[in-house]
Amino acid sequence: MASLHLLPFILFSFSSFFFFFSSSNAQPSPGYYPSKRFKPVAFHHGFHNLWGPQHQSVNYGQVLIWLDRNSGSGFKSTRPFRNGYFGSSIKLQPGYTAGVITAFYLSNNQAHPGFHDEVDIEFLGTTPGKPYTLQTNVYVRGSGDGRIIGREMKFHLWFDPTAAFHHYAIIWNPDEIIFLVDDLPIRRYRKRSEGTFPTRPMWVYGSIWDASSWATEDGKYQADYRYQPFMARLSNFIVHGCSAYASALCRPVWPSRYGRGLSARQAMAMGWVQRNFLVYDYCRDSKRDHSLTPECAWSSIDD
Repeated sequence: MASLHLLPFILFSFSSFFFFFSSSNAQPSPGYYPSKRFKPVAFHHGFHNLWGPQHQSVNYGQVLIWLDRNSGSGFKSTRPFRNGYFGSSIKLQPGYTAGVITAFYLSNNQAHPGFHDEVDIEFLGTTPGKPYTLQTNVYVRGSGDGRIIGREMKFHLWFDPTAAFHHYAIIWNPDEIIFLVDDLPIRRYRKRSEGTFPTRPMWVYGSIWDASSWATEDGKYQADYRYQPFMARLSNFIVHGCSAYASALCRPVWPSRYGRGLSARQAMAMGWVQRNFLVYDYCRDSKRDHSLTPECAWSSIDD
């Protein structure tokens, strides 16, 4: 039996171990919240309807877009950007949503058809009892010309994205692309070469559409319009960066308070997400031809 004078030390050690063990699986703090730095923009000031106007409504700063058997809907920023912070708070529809894609992304496909760049946040619809998949993707020059070379990383989320709004964002600067969820970095895509990084101006888009051929378990489950309309709500739009028309003196948005790169706390937070919630990494897919994605010579899980 331990002596009484050792008892406080034993109790402290046990409680410290229990705290470390329980908190190691808790959501970490990134220590820095870039979404708090920028003022949201009113939807009508920053965006316009692109298609499906009858399937889009704006009320009190919240945008509702929906898909039924007749149409989906999409919107586009009024200006193109060459870098910046682009985010939106999004709430998804519960229940059967297989085949349905809700997307918030950057693209220049209309300016460069068949030879465009794109940076995606996409929510892949699902069937009841299974989680949404959050897919991030990067396309670089030529992703629509028959050689579609995606750079997908897919995640499940540590919360229910249908229960409340959560903030999803992309930071794009000359060095890297950072994907964030509620200010936690989930993926860092570095510029390894000119040929594997988007540098031309892109617009900001949002949309909901039918991607039954691939969205849910590679097309196993398709959109079922008995459950229509499929809806998504978006608010708190942040579009802050250097537009394509800005002076060369315009400064990019960096992901941390220290400037380039992630802080140690942000890197630890990203590691937590990737250890626990990453479900697909294109660089680890043995079926892919990695000669088309030379950055896979580096680890795509970047700490």
